[in-house]
Amino acid sequence: MVVDREAERVLGRHGHVFVNPSRAVAIQEAIAHREALVSVSGALATWTPPESTGRRPEDTYIVDRPQIHDEVDWSSPYCHPMPPDTFEMILADGWAALEAKPRLFAVERALGADPTCSLTVRLITDHALTALFADNMFRPIPAGAAGSAFADRPFTLLVLPYDKLDPRKYAGRLRTDRATGRTSDLAVVMDFAPRAGIVYGSAYLGSVKKLLFTVMNFLLPPLGVLPLHGAANVGADGASALFLGLSGTGKTSLSSDPERILIGDDEHGWNEEGIFNFEWGCYAKMIGIDPAKEPDIYGAVMHEADPLDHGAIVENAFMLPNGRFDFSDRRLTENSRASYPLSFIRNADPMGRAGHPTAMVFLTADAHGVLPPLARLEPDQAKLWFLMGYTSKLAGTETGVAEPGSTFSRFFGAPFMPRLPHVYTDLLGKYLDRYGTEVWLVNTGWSGGPYGTGSRIDIRLTRRMVRAALAGELTGVDFALDERFHVWVPEACPGVPSEILRPEATWQDKGAYARRADLLARQFAEEFSRSFGELSISPRVAAQCPGRR
Repeated sequence: MVVDREAERVLGRHGHVFVNPSRAVAIQEAIAHREALVSVSGALATWTPPESTGRRPEDTYIVDRPQIHDEVDWSSPYCHPMPPDTFEMILADGWAALEAKPRLFAVERALGADPTCSLTVRLITDHALTALFADNMFRPIPAGAAGSAFADRPFTLLVLPYDKLDPRKYAGRLRTDRATGRTSDLAVVMDFAPRAGIVYGSAYLGSVKKLLFTVMNFLLPPLGVLPLHGAANVGADGASALFLGLSGTGKTSLSSDPERILIGDDEHGWNEEGIFNFEWGCYAKMIGIDPAKEPDIYGAVMHEADPLDHGAIVENAFMLPNGRFDFSDRRLTENSRASYPLSFIRNADPMGRAGHPTAMVFLTADAHGVLPPLARLEPDQAKLWFLMGYTSKLAGTETGVAEPGSTFSRFFGAPFMPRLPHVYTDLLGKYLDRYGTEVWLVNTGWSGGPYGTGSRIDIRLTRRMVRAALAGELTGVDFALDERFHVWVPEACPGVPSEILRPEATWQDKGAYARRADLLARQFAEEFSRSFGELSISPRVAAQCPGRR
């Protein structure tokens, strides 16, 4: 492939390339070149430009080639096509920029703990911190990877976080930035066919992670593997659970449970053998983190160690001159993050694999304050909620989001699921039916009123409800059907005040609750008609959509 030959040419001719540097070398280089500062715990602190504090969906592209054209859902607002010649121009600029850098880093890692479908990634960058991020987040190439379905060639990713594209050169090829009226000077691009990609101009470390996961979410379904934007853990009885949800809904916080073994916090695959983690690390939101409520995440970042032995990366958090973080300070961004290896979690399983899940938890952060904090879903209800992927988009995860608003993100991860909807829903239905997985809806959002009036549900109560659901403590409890939202609500839960379970009971103004609940139900119906009205959705599944008659 051309990209492979070009990589060999650039790396072979460059005089200063760190090939698979150790963590200590990557950390040392990041500190020496002021890519990061050392915090009081030994973790590294870094800050990005304002345009790089979150993902840039409008600047994220898929190269439109004939061999993949009919497999991509171009109707999705997240699937922006790019002509091959534009991608080749950006790649050429990327290679030229890398050749001119004083030093380069070439890192080989893998995605996928199951060696039969792991994807080797060759990441080339000029920044030590990006190399360290790859070491934190992506897996060592597993034994047996030579037998992977993707063993024929790796995915090559170029990352130039602080370079910018020439807007004049790309006028008419890249989008016009509404804020400036100029052609955008950054691009995040993936090319599924030759397995190549580039992050050009985005210093947000999550751009690297999410590009590669989108690639996996495209490559895996033809192998019969369901990719899921979610976390996973295992109980003492060996039963595994999946937690699906968009950023900010609590995947990392709820899956990092000291009473359960963590498999991973963000992306997993489900196949005939069970579930497996894509990653080697975690990328947790740090804004407002409370060590009493989230001790595992806090400890992973804030445990004290020599900087060369630490390697956690804290991105865009407020740090005082003494090296201490103020995670409550939101002036820089709502989306401060920390990257750290799974091994920093005391009870994480580095193997990253488990059996078929006995439970699946759909997470939503409802800013309307009208969804129950816990509900059981029957199979058709589960398929509907998976298809809709409702939550309230929280501030910070994407640039330009200041206050929560209703969003519907297919499969709780539409930006990262590029195939046609039926591909993912058919696989989910197949595995739910085959393995009898129980599905729960958990609202980690607001209670007692909407955002601005009510309060966020205490994560300790949420964790107690999740534990009860996973441990079978709700067996024998009576459930009542919420006829507006078509979910089954428990009438009691051990360790949880009963009034919390019924959203209406937490509102002082019952009429205001009904109006707000009706509003959300209408939003469901409108979104279903807009996005799925022309598709062949099972009438039984469609009937479970709130607001539809």
